[in-house]
Amino acid sequence: MKFSTQEEYGLRCLIRIAQFYEMEKTLTIPEISRAEGITEHTTAKILRALRLGGFIESVRGHLGGYTLARSPNEILIGNVLKELGGKLYDETFCSSRSKGDILCTVTSDCSVRSLWVLIQNSVDTVLDGMLLSDMMTNSNEISA
Repeated sequence: MKFSTQEEYGLRCLIRIAQFYEMEKTLTIPEISRAEGITEHTTAKILRALRLGGFIESVRGHLGGYTLARSPNEILIGNVLKELGGKLYDETFCSSRSKGDILCTVTSDCSVRSLWVLIQNSVDTVLDGMLLSDMMTNSNEISA
């Protein structure tokens, strides 16, 4: 099971922006790019996805840049990850793995699928209970 680079970079960029939210400071693409060690092109692409998802907003002008669209206490990490990459497992997984019109021979009672559902539900429980403000603390302080 893996999280995508976009999901990791997206979280890192969002946390970076959130650190300046209380100061009402915006960050530019070059500032975020340098701080996170991500190319400006990739940073711009990720910030676009975060903006379209409603997590950040852009401010134009000389002092422009990016800021959170709402408080870190109102942004669920589960929603961010769903916007950046989707779920690890969803119901379309099995149908996308079948060959053409041939359905899985065990679609009605698939123990492997039930494992993926259990894992996804566990991941959702953790991520849907975690706020961006939780991610802004020291990683050693994050608890389930």
